Amino acid sequence: MADNTFSFTTGTLESMASRVLELARQYGASAAETDVSEGLGQTVSVRLGEVETIEYNQDKGVGVTVYLGRKKGHASTSDFSDQALQDTVKAALDIARYTAEDDCAGLADPQLLATDFPDLDLFHPWRLPVEEAIEIARRCEESARAVDARIKNSEGASVSAQASQFVYANSDGFMAGFPGSRHSVSAAVVAEADGAMQRDYWYSAARHPGDLDDPVKVGRTAGERAVRRLNARRVKTGQYPVLFEAPIASSLIGHFVSAISGGALYRKSSFLLDVLGKPVFNANITIDEDPFLLRGFSSSAFDNEGVETSARTLVDAGRLEGYMLASYSARKLGMVSTGNAGGPHNLIVRSTGESFDELLSQMGTGLLVTELLGHGINTVTGDYSRGAAGFWVENGVIAYPVEEITIAGNLRDMYAQMAAVGSDVLNRGGKLMGSVLIESMMVAGDSQ
Repeated sequence: MADNTFSFTTGTLESMASRVLELARQYGASAAETDVSEGLGQTVSVRLGEVETIEYNQDKGVGVTVYLGRKKGHASTSDFSDQALQDTVKAALDIARYTAEDDCAGLADPQLLATDFPDLDLFHPWRLPVEEAIEIARRCEESARAVDARIKNSEGASVSAQASQFVYANSDGFMAGFPGSRHSVSAAVVAEADGAMQRDYWYSAARHPGDLDDPVKVGRTAGERAVRRLNARRVKTGQYPVLFEAPIASSLIGHFVSAISGGALYRKSSFLLDVLGKPVFNANITIDEDPFLLRGFSSSAFDNEGVETSARTLVDAGRLEGYMLASYSARKLGMVSTGNAGGPHNLIVRSTGESFDELLSQMGTGLLVTELLGHGINTVTGDYSRGAAGFWVENGVIAYPVEEITIAGNLRDMYAQMAAVGSDVLNRGGKLMGSVLIESMMVAGDSQ
């Protein structure tokens, strides 16, 4: 349960949600849904040992969606007064009256709504005095700067403590919500040698402040990552195996999620059309979705429409076993919602067992990518082209840093060539996976 961390009690949010639904009914809506939320937090940043910013954020909001038959309207407000709620509901209805009917519009199927709400241990407020936050940030930055004399500058270190709560309700009788927290410690520094500069960063994030990495460790990692990038070169253009380091490997799964999401599928703007039950990844790849992961960043017993979530194997031995659908996209496709309104719930790419060093050894000679630049992804064709930086690996050993290169391929081919997934998993987001080895990609660098 939420506590005095917030300005409003859970009961107040529930009363407000009930009031919105009552107003919608009074004003003629055939159905309605609402989301009432509140968020607050503190972020402190330090640069070169001096306090740079102390930020406090506090926001609240009410969103309401109304239906007039199959016509839909939406409006929102940050004002919790009753007059504002009335005006917002009326505004949503005005919009609905002027929109075209859509046979797929409407609330989620009542039979799919969640009825069980386990405690997923998502709320751990961090009552952090600002003086203590400043001290943590200073220790983090000092640790980063102390790594090497070549670290000449800093973009600073920051400590953030955030909390939020919400209630979702609809006119079919569903009402539920919960509080959550997210905290982080980060640092970014600049190293310099022979007139060339390199920047890198590191961070730790967690629901519970006790799960955060030691700020000294966070800073030291940021410093080490910046220094190791000095004296970077380019590599000769060619086809090479590519190892995506764990912090960026999850971006590959992000493209996969976009391609199997309902909106892309019914618009036929996905490179993964009509592949349900067919191989998409290498046969050694299995991806689970676990909404009930304790302290998970994307854990929830229900989605943004109140539909019950479920643990499932999304990709089994390379085969796609399910899409990610909300109610609207499911109806457009003639299917049933998968409880993914709002996105996936903790995707876990199972490791094939190798450590990071074993992945380097398995790759032999090729490119280790630690940073991606640009957004050269065509979600319709799957074509992939991005700027990159990282390290050249020879005989399973990192040889030297590289920069100003481009890696290119097609996501269908890249997924099919995922030779291994490492055990070096970082738990700081909703996609949990280690480093990923792709058997072959085009690497563009020096033509000579």
